[in-house]
This record gives sequence, C-alpha cells and structure tokens, in this order.
Amino acid sequence: MTTFTTTILVMNTIQQPDPNYVVSMLWELVGVDSGFTSSVRGITHFDSSEQVGAVTPYDQLTPEIVVGWISPQDMLNAQECVQGQLNSMITPPVTPQNTPLPW
Repeated sequence: MTTFTTTILVMNTIQQPDPNYVVSMLWELVGVDSGFTSSVRGITHFDSSEQVGAVTPYDQLTPEIVVGWISPQDMLNAQECVQGQLNSMITPPVTPQNTPLPW
C-alpha cells in the first residue's frame, strides 16, 4: 500500500487584497511503496476574485490548511502519476531483448 505525503515547498504572495495574500504555491507529492519512492511537483495558482469566506492571516496558515487548497482533481492526478511510477519500479515492464537470428 502506498503512503502519500504532500509538502508545500514555496508560497508566493502579494499585498492586495490582504497583506501576504497567497497567489501561488509549489508543492510536492511523495509516494512510498515496497521500499520504492517516487514524487511529482505541482503548482497551484489562486485568483482573489474566487476567494470564498474570510482570508486566514498568513502567519496563521498551517501545512494542513494550505495542502487543503490543492484541488481534489490535481491531487488525484498527482497520486495516479506517482502510483504509476511506483508500479513500474515494483514490477518493471517487460523489455524485449535483441536476440541473435537463429541462422
């Protein structure tokens, strides 16, 4: 069974509409299975016009809050990508061999 961990690597901010308003973030999803590790990185952009509810002050953000901002579809796509890489490591695909001609 694969264990997935998501880490926020970078957050970019502007000072409008609020101080240190997050406009984008770089994140990494790491998967570990059967002693193998694979990862993929993603970028999520934000538009203040799509803001719903109150803005959490920058100094009160936690990794759990920010990871929750990654769209479910982006997270699913990243997990499927990492799982495919892990599956190829755990059970490598069969590679045809160049066999000398029998004559």
